[in-house]
Amino acid sequence: MTFCRFAVYCLTIASLAAGPALAQDPDEWLRLHAVHINRTPQQAWTGYGVYMGNGLVITAAHVIGWAFWTKPRVEVAGKNLPTKVVKEGSLSGADVALVSVDEGELPENLRPLHMTLCPIDPFPGEQVIVVTPEGIARSHVMSPTLLPRDVPAKFHTVISDVATTGNSGSGVFDEGERCLLGIISRRIFRIQTVQENGKTINESYDIAKYFVPSSEIADFIPRGLHF
Repeated sequence: MTFCRFAVYCLTIASLAAGPALAQDPDEWLRLHAVHINRTPQQAWTGYGVYMGNGLVITAAHVIGWAFWTKPRVEVAGKNLPTKVVKEGSLSGADVALVSVDEGELPENLRPLHMTLCPIDPFPGEQVIVVTPEGIARSHVMSPTLLPRDVPAKFHTVISDVATTGNSGSGVFDEGERCLLGIISRRIFRIQTVQENGKTINESYDIAKYFVPSSEIADFIPRGLHF
């Protein structure tokens, strides 16, 4: 383990010890950071995000869409809180959005929470946890060599276990160090042509889920802003 990772690990353990829920169950501590993101009016689907601390929430840019139009809200502990957009990316660029909520409106057990970004990019085989308010799922970072050749290099940070892990905006955490490794952005799939009852049918099947890595998120965050 490198010194940087060891330092992040120590800080994370210290924060776990300080948190009331974490000392008993580290997984549940991670789940406290998971929130729902809703558009206005609320859609049939729900997006996800990660509470980072100091009233700041990270999600995928396409989850909130054009914020001036969708007026995104953060749903946490039964509250549906209005947001202010700190910075908004795009699906074609950095698929990341940073919004803020009034800390005073948060439940007391969330106010002291703080999450760190992993200082090193993901590597194949790394064990991860994908977290939503509904639960957690374990997976691992998949080697980009297993992706179709036409997948751009930009989308080479991926996890397997597509069906069981959280969707857009869900946090991907390093299992050992409990830092944020990335944000789920999109599925990577392949079209397969099959014959069925004498007809040619195109079917899609999932291969992986791409997540925006922590280094790209760090570059996206405005300078001087702290979680």
